[in-house]
Amino acid sequence: MSEKQEKTYLLKFLEPLKVCKRYKPKFGQGNKEEGLSLSQFHSLYSADPFYAWCGLNSDLMYAAHKAAGGMTSVYRQIGKGCENLFREIIIDATGYGDRAFAGWSYKTKTSANKEKTLSLDGRLELAQIQNIKVKTNVNRWIKDYCALLGAEAPKHGAVFEVRQGYKSKDSKRQNADIDNVAVAWSQGYLPVFAIFSAQIDGDLVLRYRNNRAGIVIGATSGSSQESLFTFCKDVLEYDLADFFRRNSAQIQAEMHDTLELLLNA
Repeated sequence: MSEKQEKTYLLKFLEPLKVCKRYKPKFGQGNKEEGLSLSQFHSLYSADPFYAWCGLNSDLMYAAHKAAGGMTSVYRQIGKGCENLFREIIIDATGYGDRAFAGWSYKTKTSANKEKTLSLDGRLELAQIQNIKVKTNVNRWIKDYCALLGAEAPKHGAVFEVRQGYKSKDSKRQNADIDNVAVAWSQGYLPVFAIFSAQIDGDLVLRYRNNRAGIVIGATSGSSQESLFTFCKDVLEYDLADFFRRNSAQIQAEMHDTLELLLNA
């Protein structure tokens, strides 16, 4: 890999974190786009007799709100960084002539009969993969995974929902995921969840696989049907784990700066 490519990957991963550094809590002021500054918070809470009597108009209360909402933002933005990075790896590994092939979307109707577009974060479109070795790897990997799921291999390839981790057991999210799984199969794709973290509930893995969805997680050992890092190395021929090892110091420094900003009023 060239130095330029490495820098591009690192930028794709870290860029979303900048949003966290600008995070400000809204304190129920939903019409404000950017949230309240510390001085605006003091004006709001000091003007409220009850909150002022209780001492809630404190820098520490502002910092607590900022940290609570900011942590959610950190996980969300890391997730976006993972999406960006994974899609960029797919583009380089496949040699797609058109970057649009790296994503996948479909249209559906809402309960109000309005049309909306739903999208997944990555796609391996067999007919468009220019790298012959990678195409062979992907074709074999899809067939092997489908055999594991007890399903016939789809004709078009695989689509990926990328997440930084999956700690939630939110049934609404699971049901939406399973809807995506059904549509992906109907359109000729193996649906796969690519989870960068190794933290995911075993019940979720079982439920998704029972619904014929693939899952690869951020484990440093295991087969390409189990480990995201093994999948990237053996199928896409890119060592993603080594990328994080090489750049860990810089990523950690950026994260430290972000967390320090969020934990201070």
